[in-house]
Amino acid sequence: MTESSFSERVYELVCRIPQGSVATYGQIAALAGNPRNARVVGYALHSNPKPGVIPCHRVVFRDGSLAPGFAFGGPERQRELLEDEGIRFIPPKDGESKPAGADGWLVDLSRCQWKA
Repeated sequence: MTESSFSERVYELVCRIPQGSVATYGQIAALAGNPRNARVVGYALHSNPKPGVIPCHRVVFRDGSLAPGFAFGGPERQRELLEDEGIRFIPPKDGESKPAGADGWLVDLSRCQWKA
C-alpha cells in the first residue's frame, strides 16, 4: 500500500466516525490495514485536504488525550469541536503518567469511542 493510498483510506475511515464519537490514531491505523502506523495516521490528518469535511478532530490519542499539534486551531479548538458534538471529558487522575498527547482533560473513551 502506498503512502497516498494509505492516507486516502485514513480519510475514508475518519469520515465514517459518527458525530458524538471518537477513534484513536491506532484504531484508525488498524482499520486501514497497518496497525503499527498510528503516527502515519497523524501525519495524514495533519495534512487534511478537506478541513471541515474530513472530521479529523474526532481522532485522539490512545488515552483520550488531544493532539497538541491539532492543525486546525490547537487542542483547545479540538476540544471545543468535540464538546459541541456531545463528547464527554474526564479529568486526569492524580499520579497517572503524563498523557500521550496534550495535557488536560481526556475524552471518556469508555463512553465515546467509536465501535467500528
